[in-house]
Amino acid sequence: MNARAPLLQVTGLAVSYGGIKAVKGIDLEVASGEMVCLIGANGAGKTSTLKAIAGLLPVARDSIRFESEPIGGRPAFELVRRGLALVPEGRGVFSQLTVDENLAMGAYIRRDHAEIRRDLDNIFDLFPRLKERRQQTAGTLSGGEQQMLAIGRALMSRPRLLLLDEPSMGLAPLVVARIFEIITEVARQGVTVLVVEQNARLALQRCDRGYVMESGVVTLHDTASALLDNDQVRKAYLGE
Repeated sequence: MNARAPLLQVTGLAVSYGGIKAVKGIDLEVASGEMVCLIGANGAGKTSTLKAIAGLLPVARDSIRFESEPIGGRPAFELVRRGLALVPEGRGVFSQLTVDENLAMGAYIRRDHAEIRRDLDNIFDLFPRLKERRQQTAGTLSGGEQQMLAIGRALMSRPRLLLLDEPSMGLAPLVVARIFEIITEVARQGVTVLVVEQNARLALQRCDRGYVMESGVVTLHDTASALLDNDQVRKAYLGE
């Protein structure tokens, strides 16, 4: 289905909380340059999958490979250095810091100051609203502006793989549409994207491929267009 070399390979990934298995041995992959979505109902294991990939949950070392190197269970800060960045569910901005300070936190691992300034200019091109609010504390921003800031902060680490957990959550439809336009532009600029999203229709309209999770397992995976036409997906996730 996918001719491009995988940037991310997940094989037999299992995540448990105490005695409860949230993710039950799933396989997925994301090729360099792709935009891939993971959809499913609440409690399906989507967020746990992203957290495991990002180094926030203990998993078997060989269950996750990035650029063919096993990274399962590696600490999150090491994975950021390797080129993975997570935009968490709920945004997770530093509410008492300004927009500028939040973005600076995204570049904390870098020392290439001229490139950091160039990347900051690019962030403000993507998110003009953030440029207008550079000195405003993040906690006073709207939900949509905080989501823009969370994405911008992640991009300041110069990721090769951007992980997004529910970027549309709690946002008005017009704001959601704008957020996904920006995510698509980020992908067009060369960042590989794996997005967990409740808005299945929008995610599949924007992505190259998709995976469907139910009760901790992957039940379907295909091109996004094929999943949009799949009767099971249409009934369960598209309200048709």
